[in-house]
Amino acid sequence: MSGIVFVFPGQGSQYVGMGQELAAHYPEAAAVFQEAEAALGWPVDRLCFNGPAEELTRTENTQPAVLTVSVACCRVLEARGIKPAAVAGHSLGEYSALVAAGSLTFREAVKLVAKRAQLMATAVPAGRGGMVAVLGLESEKVAALCREVKEGTAEAANFNAPGQVVVAGDREGLETLSSLAKEAGARRVVPLQVSGPFHSSLMAPAARELAIYLNQIPLEDPRVPVVSNVTADYVYTADQVRENLIKQVDSPVRWEESVRRLLAGGYRTFIEVGPGNVLGGLIKRIDRQTIIGQVENLETLDKTLALLQEAK
Repeated sequence: MSGIVFVFPGQGSQYVGMGQELAAHYPEAAAVFQEAEAALGWPVDRLCFNGPAEELTRTENTQPAVLTVSVACCRVLEARGIKPAAVAGHSLGEYSALVAAGSLTFREAVKLVAKRAQLMATAVPAGRGGMVAVLGLESEKVAALCREVKEGTAEAANFNAPGQVVVAGDREGLETLSSLAKEAGARRVVPLQVSGPFHSSLMAPAARELAIYLNQIPLEDPRVPVVSNVTADYVYTADQVRENLIKQVDSPVRWEESVRRLLAGGYRTFIEVGPGNVLGGLIKRIDRQTIIGQVENLETLDKTLALLQEAK
């Protein structure tokens, strides 16, 4: 089957119980959890299936957990003959996409993501930074408002969809930006439950440290097209993958542009592979004519397989 894009979710999509049904029913999914435990030295499946939620939502745990569930879901699809013609992932999800594309082995990816999470969690002292979602203003307007912030830091970090931009910064900068956005007519400004100002210049120390680690990781050229968060364009070589993963830590996620790049390539069928359904909703906001599937449990797997059968 051709023409299908696998998209992979990032941090924030996690929930207690994720991946449990598929691991119980499909050996290829269970094997991914076993491989994660062997690589990290702790039971990823126990945390994903049983929580507690406060442990699962810690950045250091969330990132390897979401990656593991996403790859487990991917393996189930692949075992049923459903393979992607192209891939993309939102922030952390880009690592899942690179595993699906054959650029990273899962074992290397889960160790790398655990390191990335540790560096991101410690780059800014706890409570000093965060992120807010600005709803109802165009991307250019939000970026312009960020430039008006003179005290503190506020930077557009995720360009998710029309009318939805996430801003990262320190507390002072985000307070000012929130006020400016409301005055400019934003429908809502929503603080996000994250532990740091991800994808902003405040993450530069984490990016520098990750570069040292990434330069020791073996990477391959992707076997299927991958659209990068940083460039919103295809990456073709291992060197490009490495460079963009380093930049991704302190650069904006250009998700809307990434989806439009795929649409321009003629792709119309997207499957969200992993926990949650946020990306499918964003893609529909970008283009309502897209066909969206999702795989995170038995019910969504059955629905997506049926959807793809109908679309043949």
